[in-house]
Amino acid sequence: MLFKKETPLYSYEVVREAGNQIMYVNYLGASFVPNIAEDSSIMLRTMELLIEAPNISRIVFVQQRNYNYNASQIFLLQEIANLYVYLTKQEKILSPSKLSIMNSEYLSQRYNDMSYLLTMLKRDPIACYSELNRFIREEKFNLVNTPEDLKLDQMTYIRLLEKFYSLLDQSKLLKEAGPYLPNYVFGKRDIYYHFFRPDIIPNFTFTRLAASLPEDAEMVDQYEIGKDYDKSVVTILKREEDAKHIYHLMPPEYSLDEDKQGLLNLARNVLIEHQPKAEEFTDPEKTRQVFFNVSRDLLRELGESKQVKLDYDELNKLAGILVRHTIGFGLIEVLLQDKNLQDIVLNAPISVNPVFLRHTEFDECITNIIPSREDADSWAAKFRMISGRPLDEANPILDTDLGLGSIRARIAVIQQPLSPRGLAYAIRRHREEPWTLPLFIKNRMINNFTAGLMSFLIDGSRTLLISGTRSSGKTSMTGALMLEIIPKFRIICQEDTLELPVESLRKLKYDILRLKVRSSLLKTSTEIGADEGIRASLRLGDSCLVVGEIRSLEARALFEAMRVGALANTVMGTIHGASPYGVFDRLVNDLEVPITSFKATDCIIVANPVKTPDGLSSMKRIVQLAEVRKHWTKDPLEEAGFVDLLKYNVEKDELEPSDELINGDSEIIKAIAASVKGWAGNWDAVYDNILLRAKIKQEIVNVAEKSKIPDILESKFNSLSNNMFHEFSKQVQEDVGLPISDKVFPLWQSWLKKQVRGKNV
Repeated sequence: MLFKKETPLYSYEVVREAGNQIMYVNYLGASFVPNIAEDSSIMLRTMELLIEAPNISRIVFVQQRNYNYNASQIFLLQEIANLYVYLTKQEKILSPSKLSIMNSEYLSQRYNDMSYLLTMLKRDPIACYSELNRFIREEKFNLVNTPEDLKLDQMTYIRLLEKFYSLLDQSKLLKEAGPYLPNYVFGKRDIYYHFFRPDIIPNFTFTRLAASLPEDAEMVDQYEIGKDYDKSVVTILKREEDAKHIYHLMPPEYSLDEDKQGLLNLARNVLIEHQPKAEEFTDPEKTRQVFFNVSRDLLRELGESKQVKLDYDELNKLAGILVRHTIGFGLIEVLLQDKNLQDIVLNAPISVNPVFLRHTEFDECITNIIPSREDADSWAAKFRMISGRPLDEANPILDTDLGLGSIRARIAVIQQPLSPRGLAYAIRRHREEPWTLPLFIKNRMINNFTAGLMSFLIDGSRTLLISGTRSSGKTSMTGALMLEIIPKFRIICQEDTLELPVESLRKLKYDILRLKVRSSLLKTSTEIGADEGIRASLRLGDSCLVVGEIRSLEARALFEAMRVGALANTVMGTIHGASPYGVFDRLVNDLEVPITSFKATDCIIVANPVKTPDGLSSMKRIVQLAEVRKHWTKDPLEEAGFVDLLKYNVEKDELEPSDELINGDSEIIKAIAASVKGWAGNWDAVYDNILLRAKIKQEIVNVAEKSKIPDILESKFNSLSNNMFHEFSKQVQEDVGLPISDKVFPLWQSWLKKQVRGKNV
């Protein structure tokens, strides 16, 4: 806290933050909430402070809540303060020679009137403007009855008033007030609420938040996030002239009453003295639970001593707030509670930029949140401790992950010298449950035929690369394809940043092991390198292998292992690349994977965002699925080494099978069929199986929508459905020799109906 109880009321301190001068004014102990719009004495005192310290960018009134007036609001007041200084110091508007060039009998009255106007200028500039207009009319009316020898004196005084009026009329405050002046009532201060609306900062945090909804924006949507006792309200708004929607967050900590704010301030000061050590962050969840229990006990004791009654839910609510603003990540945690968010971005310098984010429905949004440098520094230190990775001038990039209960997020932090204006963050929120192929069908990222083909390729133990640009859905698609692996097979996942849904699959009884390797951005670390991780995975038994992202040296080790047949099961990995040839170029030319090793790749899936015609939105789509032929020797593009099995039709907004696939000319699918009894040389049976899988995936989507049971689209039911599909396929194969669609689908459909009836009951 900047001020102590003994600090004199209204005293101030100027602090330099991110190159700006911030004035903190002490209102602790005041019997009122300081509000420039509401209280003329607060406006007067603020004007006088700006006259005394003219180079201020922001003003913060410090109380149980801090009230922050941003640069644009302060500029309105500074302009008026500068006008006051100009009129009194430079124009010397109160001097007798200015008020009456003839030292007339009106001098005393004019002095009183001008003093009144100047005081009014600091207390209520709009009222001053109104009074100036009245004075000018009255003085012009008086001019008619003024003696001839004093007319020049009267006209000179009128011009002085008119100059005062003109200067005030040219100020930005009066220009912005223009539309509201026709309804203005003298002495009423309602008009100021259009211009002076402070951000609210509880004393236990440093992050600013614009609490009021913008008047010039239309509400588009509103919903709640968070737990029952700790709910936050999200309001989506849109200004006609803005490209982005406004994401307005109102968390519970910013709407607490004064008593509870005071308890949190006291409790925070106690907990700050007992911050956890670095070694305690090796188990963040356990540390948070310990601090939550300590916080709840502390708040109960403080509530009893301060005679503030707190019920069970209120204690939990305050303890949760206290934890996230001490050992936690403040409002970042609140944002991560929103399942609609995909990316959260904090740009440098953090203390002067709002948080930006990507919303699943409203795309790019600007928020009402401006974090502080103190919070940004605190978060960086915690991410260093949690990850065990460095973040300094020698290592200005930190890639790590964050887990908050069921919420998972990927964190990227950069600092100087890479980011010359200081810390910046990019946060990717992962879905709490893994994506599934039926979910992707519902969201039109793929169609049912694509889902069927992908499922077929996974069962055929093919090597797949999922490529695309950033935020194209590569990792989400990889997680969905992992669910298509039969649970009896072991899976080994290798990642440098933990993004794949390993814990979710483990809960579904998958035999799965995660390896965490050193980030490719680090030269040295206690972690094992990615290439060593690949070699280690080969010594861990027969397993499907999933590589979180192929970035560096692990590429050569992975593809060499695939080439020599060390991996006989499904192999998947994600890689940046906008086309099959882009993937080839990156792997062979950039990462130095030999061409002979690269050809161990069977299929390349390309995911890319597709822009809407207006250019304002984008839709995630799989736009290509190509197989890699083995006959070429130098350049797959020139030697027809890539053959599309699926290609995106932009007019229809979906993938379509190529002629090669329809006609049975896919070498990869033929290779799968060659090892299955009854499929070798029987293209119709193979194609029937792909269509069967597609039909099942689509039926799940249809039934989920018709029965209004979205749970059957999720991973748990998807895994169960896949198991039953294989069981029914086995039964039919034993009966008729092949798992033909006409026999398998009715069995599976009957099972699905029973499941849905059970859920409805």
